[in-house]
Amino acid sequence: MPTPVPPDPLTTSPGTTGLRVRLFAGLREAAGWDERLVSWNEAGTAASQDAGAGDVTPRSLWHQLQLGSVALPAGLRVAVNHAFAHPEQPLQPGDEVAFLPPISGG
Repeated sequence: MPTPVPPDPLTTSPGTTGLRVRLFAGLREAAGWDERLVSWNEAGTAASQDAGAGDVTPRSLWHQLQLGSVALPAGLRVAVNHAFAHPEQPLQPGDEVAFLPPISGG
């Protein structure tokens, strides 16, 4: 019999709708965490304080979580629900947002 999967707290618990934020590679090491849940109310408050902004976006989350300078770093990629997205894409409750630093290799 398969092991039951625990419910996702972002979508199944009343009053806990929010966003899952994930950091990868050097961003994870710099911040000291790899995944964080942000309540929708908390994210909305930060977005409304952003100059001229109203929607919750990956950019407003970046500022809210104090992940770096005011501007997003050059080459930073954003993914929303496992698909690359623009930093200004409006988010919805329950979305997963990932920040990926530039990747080089050989």
